[in-house]
Amino acid sequence: MKIHNLSPKQKEILRFILTDETALICDGAVRSGKTTIMAAAFLIWAMDFYDRTNFGICGKTVQSAERNVLKPLQQMEDLPYSMAYKISTRCLTVRCGGKENYFYLFGGKDESSYMLIQGITLAGVLFDEVALMPRSFVEQALSRAISFEHPKYFFNCNPESPNHYFYQEWIKEPRPNTRHIHFLLEDNPVLTPEMVARTKAMYSGVFYDRYINGRWVRAEGVIYELFAGDAKHYETEKDRLPRFDRIQVGVDFGGNKSAFAFVATGLTEDFDVYALRSQRVPAKGVSVEAMMVRFTAFCEGIRRDYGEIDRVFADSAEQAIINSMRQQTPYAIADSVKGQIIDRIRALNILLATDRFRYVAGECDSLVSAMSDAVWDDKKFEDVRLDDGTSDIDTMDAFEYSWSAYIRQILRGG
Repeated sequence: MKIHNLSPKQKEILRFILTDETALICDGAVRSGKTTIMAAAFLIWAMDFYDRTNFGICGKTVQSAERNVLKPLQQMEDLPYSMAYKISTRCLTVRCGGKENYFYLFGGKDESSYMLIQGITLAGVLFDEVALMPRSFVEQALSRAISFEHPKYFFNCNPESPNHYFYQEWIKEPRPNTRHIHFLLEDNPVLTPEMVARTKAMYSGVFYDRYINGRWVRAEGVIYELFAGDAKHYETEKDRLPRFDRIQVGVDFGGNKSAFAFVATGLTEDFDVYALRSQRVPAKGVSVEAMMVRFTAFCEGIRRDYGEIDRVFADSAEQAIINSMRQQTPYAIADSVKGQIIDRIRALNILLATDRFRYVAGECDSLVSAMSDAVWDDKKFEDVRLDDGTSDIDTMDAFEYSWSAYIRQILRGG
């Protein structure tokens, strides 16, 4: 990878390091060419102005920082630096012309993450996907450089809700000595028209506004617009199913005021998702033993009609019930891989937009209703599904549990 043929906005990132400005914010569309050039600018600035000094590289997780920042830096042929990364200390040591600096990687995934960055002094910090980090972590990282006379902070992100603290405190109301550069897909000179078109085709609804148009907009109305507008488009017949690489069942236990839900899903080798059958059982008055009978019958039906079940992912919040299932059924029962609900919503919308989801006609009535009725909660500041009993969240959870363990492979298309 080389630093050449840069767009005007990418060149502006490099010019930032020669200014007296303290902070650089690059937000906007996905794949718009902001992250890699920002990482290069951060490294160049540090090596030009400092020696034997600590710096911070922050991602949502250390692994995402390694993937999004560290790996592209190591692949850049134009940078005249020798680099050595030590996994045990999560430190990248960079050397050039007798100079040596240290870049420590941190993950800011939740409110407790700020403790991981305490006690270290940093001359500057790069925040990759800052909108995914809690305010407490960002503020703690910023405070690590307060003792330096001329620190610099590099932020990049894709838009989220306009209620997000970072938009409200850093973009909507610009801070002094801060440069803001807004990126679109067309600002990345590496992307061909075909690549731009393919990227745009992956998103719909609020995610198109955010990740393609680069706008900080609220999530409102129907969540799965493509499906709600034409559910029949995603319907298929049982005799037209492909060969599946694995068949999995998701189970949500609901509660006394909701329902038990089972959804069986087939995943192809390319991680296309096929909903095979769904069932919803009102939980009121139904004992765990009775639920187990329903669950066993559901799984036996899947085995008979579709093939062997590789794994069952059950709601990890109910360990007592899961233990009973493991003792009383022959199936491999695993805890559900929940992650953040917004990531599951985004993944399903991408499956819909790229035509990689189907459901079997006549077998998935509860799932079809749940997907059609799912709406955003317009009373919440963050992106949250409405969960007031007017839509079937239990079936949505069960469906997502059946494939969310493979969310990265699904988003990559295999």
